[in-house]
Amino acid sequence: MLGINGAMELLFKAITPYSKKHTRTTRAAVEALAALLKSKSNSRRAVNRGYVCQLLRLYQNWHQGDTTNSYVCIRKGLLLCLKHITNVRSGRECFLLSRGTEALFKTAQDCLSSKSLDPIVNTVTQILRKTYPKLLLPASTLSSSYSFSIPGRTRAQPLHPRLEDYFEEDCEEEIEKENEDMENKEEDDDLETDVDKLTTQPELDRPESELAQYEAMCPELLCNLLESEPESGNKKSSEDVPGTLTCSCLHVIPMAVSPKHQPNCREGYQNANMRKQPRSVFRDPARTCLKAEQSSREPGKVAHEESELLVDSFSEGEGPDQGHLPTLHPLPKERSCNRRTLHARYMNSCHPSCRKTVEASEIVRKLLERHPGNFPFHNPRFYMARAGCTNSIPDYRVLAFPDFWGHRPPPYSQSIQQRRCGIQKAKIFEDVRRLIQPGDIIDRVVFDLDCLSSLSSDAPDCLKFFSRFESGNLRKAIQMREFEYDLILNSDINSSQHHQWFYFEVSAMKTATPYRFNLINCEKPNSQFNFGMQPVMYSVKEALQGRPHWIRVGYDICYYKNHYRRWTTAAAAGDTHGKYCYTLSFSIVFPHKEDVCYLAYHYPYTYSAMMSHLDILEQNMNTKKVFFRRQTLCHTLGGNACPLLTITAMPESESSDDLEQFRDRPYVVLMARVHPGESNASWVMKGTLEFLISSDPIADLLRQCFIFKVVPMLNPDGVINGNQRCSLSGDDLNRQWLRPSPTLQPTIYHTKGLLYFLSSLKRAPVVFCDYHGHSQRKNVFLYGCSIKETLWQAGQSVDTTVVTEDVSYRTLPKILDKVAPAFLMSSCSFLVEKSRDSTARVVVWREIGVLRSYTMESTYCGCSHGLYKGLQIGTGELEEMGAKFCLGLLVLQLKSLPCSRKVMAQAEALLDLEEEIADLRAQSRSSSNSGLETDDELPCGDEVDYNTDSCSDQEGDFSELGKDIQEHPSHTEGEEEEAEAGPGQLCGPSPLGGPPHHQPASSQ
Repeated sequence: MLGINGAMELLFKAITPYSKKHTRTTRAAVEALAALLKSKSNSRRAVNRGYVCQLLRLYQNWHQGDTTNSYVCIRKGLLLCLKHITNVRSGRECFLLSRGTEALFKTAQDCLSSKSLDPIVNTVTQILRKTYPKLLLPASTLSSSYSFSIPGRTRAQPLHPRLEDYFEEDCEEEIEKENEDMENKEEDDDLETDVDKLTTQPELDRPESELAQYEAMCPELLCNLLESEPESGNKKSSEDVPGTLTCSCLHVIPMAVSPKHQPNCREGYQNANMRKQPRSVFRDPARTCLKAEQSSREPGKVAHEESELLVDSFSEGEGPDQGHLPTLHPLPKERSCNRRTLHARYMNSCHPSCRKTVEASEIVRKLLERHPGNFPFHNPRFYMARAGCTNSIPDYRVLAFPDFWGHRPPPYSQSIQQRRCGIQKAKIFEDVRRLIQPGDIIDRVVFDLDCLSSLSSDAPDCLKFFSRFESGNLRKAIQMREFEYDLILNSDINSSQHHQWFYFEVSAMKTATPYRFNLINCEKPNSQFNFGMQPVMYSVKEALQGRPHWIRVGYDICYYKNHYRRWTTAAAAGDTHGKYCYTLSFSIVFPHKEDVCYLAYHYPYTYSAMMSHLDILEQNMNTKKVFFRRQTLCHTLGGNACPLLTITAMPESESSDDLEQFRDRPYVVLMARVHPGESNASWVMKGTLEFLISSDPIADLLRQCFIFKVVPMLNPDGVINGNQRCSLSGDDLNRQWLRPSPTLQPTIYHTKGLLYFLSSLKRAPVVFCDYHGHSQRKNVFLYGCSIKETLWQAGQSVDTTVVTEDVSYRTLPKILDKVAPAFLMSSCSFLVEKSRDSTARVVVWREIGVLRSYTMESTYCGCSHGLYKGLQIGTGELEEMGAKFCLGLLVLQLKSLPCSRKVMAQAEALLDLEEEIADLRAQSRSSSNSGLETDDELPCGDEVDYNTDSCSDQEGDFSELGKDIQEHPSHTEGEEEEAEAGPGQLCGPSPLGGPPHHQPASSQ
């Protein structure tokens, strides 16, 4: 009403023209005008009356005249008026026509150096971001560059962005507020409060007669164990004997591996006829050969000069797919090996009469001779063979060098990076500078998955990119300035979303030069990159010189909303959620000139790495003690095998009592990597598997207590093809557990079927755990399921006569809080949400009846508490977490499950020793970590919208666990399961030898 009755006109007259007289009146009038302009109708009137130009001119006058910064409140008030006016479309258009962007950008540069002027700079930043013209994402389609026809579904047309979809009447600030209110409402309403639904076990999702087929997945219940050992001679076919390649795989690495070194590829080639055989392409051999290896050289290390030659010798070829080939080609048909990756194309169709191929094979042989061979559970020959058995949608012909060569954790840990104050505003101003000062903008596409053949590989003064290898994800690279690149990530196959995971190669860099990378189509509204997390990098030259490490790199890292929009099918249906794109920006100075480096969101772990890891585990375990069976649970849509592992201890003898004890052990079911982008889950699973088959006395005792069923990778196709979240069907497999399809989600369907089968035998697992990664929180923690906690959190009254619950679901998390340095009990949550009712954790809890059904979430970033406080997490810590989880299971067995006196006696001795070692290690490390104490979230100069909802459960002290065990020796087989863990403490080291030595490293 005030606007209609002329209040705005009176106020505007009071503040114009510019004058330092009556500043109190001017300030009051400006603030009142800003309040009126919050109304959209008043903002439109202001635009129609031409107030935008006058307000801009008035602000510039006050900026120039306020040399002592005495009138910051008036200047900010004028900016607020402009901010509210630009909430409407006509206001933004008028602002741009009045060259408001240039005016505010120029004035803001004078304020950046003064902390007291941050309110001015922050408001200018908000206006500039709001009025920056919304642009189409520079990609040909929003759907993936790769296509896969889903059985039984009509193929969808590629989703093309439309210009009209990028402009709306409401400003994004108001839409964000509406979305935030909706999200808060959904969060409040998301808890499941239907007691009947929480307490009723649903019926089977399939005919009961189908469950019998899963008996074959339980060899521990069927076979004569002693006759089925691998040493039993000719009772197995060559397909089942570990260490033997079937003939269909021999072409993968000819002349590079002797038969005794070749792993078994039986799972990967059960559907070998589905895979298109690579073509044969021959070109000139490399001009530069490798020098003869010096006999006095340390094995596995390459001298600096020779590493230069080695990398350079892989730089001459041109590939048919991308203009120039990746780093190493195992058996190149082009000139030797280009410096980027091992080219599987060159490992196929090799014949001794082909001189060029034999010469290339010789280069690979020499390279393999230089491999140090001291990578635990990694062999490049095994990896090459497994990669040749892997089916991918793009038909990858390339192996990334880090996956082939291997990774060792560096001998130090890296601190969570301190964020430079004001870096986010500086990045936004740099983006605005592109619009108003385009003189140095190059805007040249240097890599594009959609048209690789049209790009020149010899463009001067630019980096070279590549991502067509297993788990790789980079769709497009655009050189914006000489040393700045905008990067676009590929969508998940059969999807137009899920942009987070990246893994690509970059080469042709200069030394001592900062390069800026902007990943411009990220989706999540926030990221741990805003709180000290860094991406990871692997340098080929460093690896060849004896430092084969994935390390955290990058500085000036920030994650913020940009001016691009993504138009998804959900947005087309009217859903405004997730329409905005976000930028991850970071800068890097590469360690070497003309190096080949790989950058990734997190430490990569490919399907081929997992399969070759299982090959090596089979060959390195003690078959007299370890019962290890590896089967194929099913094949994926892409024709890749999904392995199922059975691990337990061999029976002590062939007596009926020992065999019965063997078969009656309780089950533990573990699985990982249902989301392909969560590679940290695979590193945790790697630690679990290595510990389970190890000769550690605790591992031996654990195998005597449980039968482990392990699915180490539930979504092989997604991992192989570089997806972030989905399978080839475009489905999030962790939302398909209620009614999985045997055709579209076979790994979920058959894993659930196996659980149903165990439940039908009254042998439901005592523990089920699904390993995941969490992108917005620190530490490692568990999600579980509790009826009472869910009802209490929702404010519902709980009738304890109707709702009864065993609270021992909390025992394992409490144990892990004491034995695992990276674990944090206070981050755990046991709420059952409606939006999670189709996840593995909730379905296994509700339908299979597993009380201890968990999701274990591992951070991508680092830890905020405990031994690793202030440190970014590495592969060593992740593997340690996998081993500590096993230790936690043993303690759980002793505290809450029926246990024999023999096992109890063995455990007492082992755990006493573990506690003594832990005390010594804690004393030696307490001083080194004292300088790393930091807050939960690192301070930064920018306001960041960051929510980390966590359960604030405060557990009682879990002290003196060893003493507690000794005081209850009568807790033997047949006793009732404890309802709650008693007091106790166990602070043991890693069963694998403890955490690595910590030496804080300075970040770039």
